[in-house]
Amino acid sequence: MSQTPAERQAAYRARRPFAGTDNNGERRINTWVNTGTYLALKRLSRHNGVTKREMLERIVMAEDARVTSGMDDDALEVYMQNVTP
Repeated sequence: MSQTPAERQAAYRARRPFAGTDNNGERRINTWVNTGTYLALKRLSRHNGVTKREMLERIVMAEDARVTSGMDDDALEVYMQNVTP
C-alpha cells in the first residue's frame, strides 16, 4: 500500500536529523529577519553562485571559526557547552 503525501513528508522529516554523509543530520531554522538582511543574503548568495542556505552556512561557520580561533581549551569547552543538540 502506498503512502499518502502527508506520510511521505512525515517520514522525510523524521530522517533529516540523521541525514548527510556523516549521519550528523540537519536541523531546521525557521525565523524572520529584517528585509535588509534578507536582501543582503540574497545578493551574497547570487554573487557567490550558491543557494541562500549555502551562503548562510558559510557565514555562520566562518564566524564560529573566527570566534574560536583564539580560545584556549577551557574557553572552548565553555563555548561548546552553550548549545544542546
